[in-house]
Formats: sequence, structure tokens, C-alpha cells
Amino acid sequence: MVDEKGNALGVMPLGEALFKSRQVGLDLVEVAPEAKPPVCKIIDFKKFKYQEDKKQKAGSRKNKQSETKEIRFTPFIAQNDFDTRIKKTREFLESGDKARLTVKFLGRQITRKQFGYELLQKAVDSLKDVSKVETEPKWQGKILVILLAPIKR
Repeated sequence: MVDEKGNALGVMPLGEALFKSRQVGLDLVEVAPEAKPPVCKIIDFKKFKYQEDKKQKAGSRKNKQSETKEIRFTPFIAQNDFDTRIKKTREFLESGDKARLTVKFLGRQITRKQFGYELLQKAVDSLKDVSKVETEPKWQGKILVILLAPIKR
């Protein structure tokens, strides 16, 4: 048994604990039911619930999982399309998500692999203030892939 100030009152029967809580005008709340004997505390129940909810929300806020967002390019992409995709990638990285940049080669474009490497290098250079390269460019069939991770601030 614990009182409203946090002082231990010791082990006592339920009737006596309820009597003490009513004298103070507060509620008797079981805070550790698995303990032997169970631990009860004299507190305001509404305040107790509010604090528990607050702890739970704070805990879930810290556990934000980062996702991996994919941005697709082609080796011969127009400059405006490239700028739009870089802008969107920057937003993903600033929000804490990882970004996978892929260059998809269609048909005979595969004969010009250096354009894919140059395109990815251009993208990495334009995003170097908000990201770092996590995996170097690698081939997955006809797709060239690089993974960028956000820089912790």
C-alpha cells in the first residue's frame, strides 16, 4: 500500500486500505496486480488515467518507423522531370524516410549503362546536404538501384 505522497504504508487488509483512501477523499487503485502481495496506491483515478494515456502516447510517438520510398527514373529523363523527382525525394529524406532511387532501362537503353550511373551520381550530388549513400549503385536485372539514408540532425 502506497499513499498519495508516495510513502509506503505496508501490507494491510482491503477494508482498511479502502477506509484510508476514503478518509483522504481519493481512490484506491491497484497499480501492480501481478506483485505478491498486489500493490495499491491512494490517488485520484482520473489523474492516474490521464498520466497513463500520456505515457502511452509518448511511447508510441518515439517509435516512428522509417519507410523506404522508391523513386523511379529512366536513363534519358527530361530535366524538369528529374528536378520534380529530386524535390519529392528531398521531402522523403527530410521526413526521416529512406529513399531508393532506381533507373529502369527499357529495350536497347541497356547498352548505355553509363547514363544510369551519371544520372544517379547527379541525384546523389543534388541530395548530399540531406542524405548519405547507404548502398552503392548495383544492378538488379535491367534496373540500377541505389539506397539513400537521411542524415541525422
